[in-house]
Amino acid sequence: MEKLKSFLLRRELPADAQILDRYRRFSDEVLRRNESLNLTAIRDPEAFEEKHLIDSLAILGFPGYDRARNVLDIGTGAGLPGIPLAIAAPDKTFLLMDSVRKKLKAVEEIAGILGLGNVAVLHARAEDAAADPAYRETFDLVVSRAVANLSTLSEYCLPYVRKGGWFVAYKTMSAEEEIRQADRAIRLLGGTLSRMLQPDRPESGHILICIEKVRRTPPAYPRKAGTPARDPL
Repeated sequence: MEKLKSFLLRRELPADAQILDRYRRFSDEVLRRNESLNLTAIRDPEAFEEKHLIDSLAILGFPGYDRARNVLDIGTGAGLPGIPLAIAAPDKTFLLMDSVRKKLKAVEEIAGILGLGNVAVLHARAEDAAADPAYRETFDLVVSRAVANLSTLSEYCLPYVRKGGWFVAYKTMSAEEEIRQADRAIRLLGGTLSRMLQPDRPESGHILICIEKVRRTPPAYPRKAGTPARDPL
C-alpha cells in the first residue's frame, strides 16, 4: 500500500499502519469474493489500490466533501467510493445504495469485518427511494462512480441532495460532450455545474464533476424506475 500511503501523506491525512491495514483488508475481502460475485473487473491487488482505493479518495480536499456530515453513495457496487471514504472519515456517516442485493450484502459484511460503524446500506433503486422523505433532499453530499451518462446519473442523484449540498460524479476524462449534453438536466433538477476536478494521479482515468444543489428538485423527478436510463432528460 505504498502508493496509497504516499497519496494520504501528501494530503496530510492519517496513514498509520492501522489505517493502511484497513484498506488492505478491504481490498482482500473484495477480491476474495470477486470470483463468485463479480464485484469488480480488477483482480490484481496493485491495480485495485490505484484504480479503486486512490481513485475513490480523489475527492478528499474538495470543500463540499470536507464540510459534509452525511454522504450517500449511489450504485456503490463493491462499496466504491463509499467504503474507502468511510475509512478515511470516521466522523462522517455513509449510506451505500445499490439495486443488486447480493453485492450489497457482501459490502455490508465487509463493512462489519472492518468495524465501520459509520456505514449503513440500502437495497433500492435510486428512482424508488427518492420518494421517501427519509432520504429525499437530506444529504450533504451524494457521490457515484456508477456507469451511466451524466444526465441519467443526475436524475438518480440530485433528488437526494439538500439545497446547498453537492453531487459529485466520477467520470472519465473524455466526458466533455456528455457534460455539455447534461447541462439542461442538471439545471432542471435543481443543480448547477460548479467545477471539474482532475486528480493529481491522472492515470486513474477519472475527473470529478462537482454539481451544487441550488434549488429543490421538482416533485416529478426522478421519473419511474427505468425511465432515466431509457430516456435521459
